[in-house]
Amino acid sequence: MTGKEQATVAALVEIVLGADAASQALAALAIDPDLMAEGTPTVSRGAFAMAMNVVLFHDLLERVPSGAAYVADRTARGGKVTFDHGALRTVRLPEGPTGALPPGEEAFTRIFLPLGYEMAAIYPLDRLRMTGRAYRHADWPEAIPQFFLSELHVDRFDPEFAEVAARVFGTSRDPLTTEAQAVLARYAAGEDVTFADAAAALPVIVSAFDRQHEPASIGDYELLLSRSHEAAWIATEGNAFNHATDRVADVAGLAERLKADDWPMKEKLEVSRTGRVRQTAFRADTVERLFAGHELRRVPGSFYEFISRDIDPETGGLDLAFDTGNATGIFAMTSAKPD
Repeated sequence: MTGKEQATVAALVEIVLGADAASQALAALAIDPDLMAEGTPTVSRGAFAMAMNVVLFHDLLERVPSGAAYVADRTARGGKVTFDHGALRTVRLPEGPTGALPPGEEAFTRIFLPLGYEMAAIYPLDRLRMTGRAYRHADWPEAIPQFFLSELHVDRFDPEFAEVAARVFGTSRDPLTTEAQAVLARYAAGEDVTFADAAAALPVIVSAFDRQHEPASIGDYELLLSRSHEAAWIATEGNAFNHATDRVADVAGLAERLKADDWPMKEKLEVSRTGRVRQTAFRADTVERLFAGHELRRVPGSFYEFISRDIDPETGGLDLAFDTGNATGIFAMTSAKPD
């Protein structure tokens, strides 16, 4: 076997991030050894999905200094991060696509489904005029991070909001090339994908997790913000990871320690109706973004989250569910007013 065949996930990550960053990212994460040991000449959908998630986790830390500092502290203490899930926000206009992107969550289900993800549950986020959906990997449900994919429904807002949303998000381009879509089609058909083809497709597919539309004007941004903090966040951050989540044994105890050490911790712990899923987070880091007219403004960026999951007595495995109340509370981390 070649070096690449001996460590498919690591080799794919290294191609995107480079040797040093890949080594650092992989060292910080607790990944199932069997998944990391894949070394066939072809790349399974699970290995591709895991490599994609490692790269996205690295990108989140690059944009979220508080998360990067926490991960550095955790690894310095001899720990590793169990990457539970990443969260994305999308926009669904009343009719048709979002610019050149497929509408709403379809911009990402075309990626998730071929890579082995299945929709696990739907979570109405009515207070936010959104819908959340959980996507879980069929082959490695506990080992490969889930996605919490939310969709903002423009048709639930007033006509002025809809006009601005169409103007802002209607400029979206589609980052997926014909070649990357062909690789996804082969995964969807259950066909083999060579390492070379997977390696060429991975950075293109990762680029989908970014802002695809042109910078909004300050006026359009403020109009969106006046109706929906979530829409305003998408206006500046696009489809980048809204947050990445560390699965820990005792999130309540960790939160108290982090608060005592003056980390930017959310005040309230979110607890699911079952009591088995508990979540909290850092407040979103502030980022500087360029608006139309070359105007800079500081706005809420992404953030880092923590979750504890108990055993589901019905399945005997981890309770991998989410909770509408928890999600609504966590979404508030990006609701700070811009500077």
